[in-house]
Amino acid sequence: MPPDQYAYFALFSRHVSADDMTSQLGISPDEVTVRGSRFTEPVTVPVDHSWMVVCREPGLRVDEQITRILDRLQAHTDRIADLTRHLAGTGGGAVLQVVRRFNDTDRARPGTADVPNLLGWHLDRRVLDFLGATGAALDVDEYDMAGDNDAG
Repeated sequence: MPPDQYAYFALFSRHVSADDMTSQLGISPDEVTVRGSRFTEPVTVPVDHSWMVVCREPGLRVDEQITRILDRLQAHTDRIADLTRHLAGTGGGAVLQVVRRFNDTDRARPGTADVPNLLGWHLDRRVLDFLGATGAALDVDEYDMAGDNDAG
């Protein structure tokens, strides 16, 4: 089963709202979070506002998803870099996030037999230059979703 995966570029801050980030960048995000807007118990609260451009398109390798994100953001690199420096001064910043779930039988998708091999990916010079220019971190989360009963 191919991994369920997606990537996103996010700006985050405890003080600057996603709406303010949108105004400063002139780019609409795909997703946002509002600090303190989500409660699952009295404990879990988003610690930051976040502004995100996301690629969840199935059937693409991670590097292809990242290329789709950069295609949208590259022309705005200078504004993103300026905003990231401002956010970093107050504990915020920028991140290119990759999330991959392996053995996720609960999320079986039709037609997955025709999906190309999604294992392995790389970051080319264009991506590395963008990360360096914007001061963004790279964070990769990989999860094995197989339950204890599946571990044979």
